[in-house]
Amino acid sequence: MEKFNEDPKPGRLVLPLVLIGMIATTYTFINRVATNNNLDLVQVEDVVVETTTPETVLEDTTTTTTTTLPSEVVTYLEEISSEKIQSIDLATKVLEVNDKWDNEDITYQQAKDEFAEFIEDANQFVETVSEPGPPSTFAGLIKSHDELKSIAELIFADTQELLEGLTSSDTGERRASALDSFNNNINSFQEKIDEIVAINTSG
Repeated sequence: MEKFNEDPKPGRLVLPLVLIGMIATTYTFINRVATNNNLDLVQVEDVVVETTTPETVLEDTTTTTTTTLPSEVVTYLEEISSEKIQSIDLATKVLEVNDKWDNEDITYQQAKDEFAEFIEDANQFVETVSEPGPPSTFAGLIKSHDELKSIAELIFADTQELLEGLTSSDTGERRASALDSFNNNINSFQEKIDEIVAINTSG
């Protein structure tokens, strides 16, 4: 009976030859591609790609204002800013009571009493605005403050006219006219304060 060789030598040599052939074929193919495309494969170095992130420069948009105002001017600006708040409070009260009267939410006597109180409040408001005023060494502030006092006096006159309009025999026209004047003067007073503050605090 014929015996088969369990470890034939030809089979052991076939695999290395196949591998050598594959390597040779691959090498030839790569060199051919490199030649056709003018590629240099002789020196192959590790290519280090340096990634540079553009430095972002954040522009500082914060405006730093150095206040060099004298302390007495700062105090004055704080005072008139407080007076602006008082004018807002007075205007709010007047408008609320006027609306209540128009909507018949209060009696005539109640409206009359409320409008009379507004006259007292406005009179006190004039005194508050008048004193103490700006520092005497600042002519520009003195002139502006005189305008504030004039407007405050107009507001006081408006509250008097509101009561006169309430008690008049017309159908509300006089009171409505007084209210328009009151609102305009309140707005002028507040705008003047904003103007004074802006002029003296702008860099």
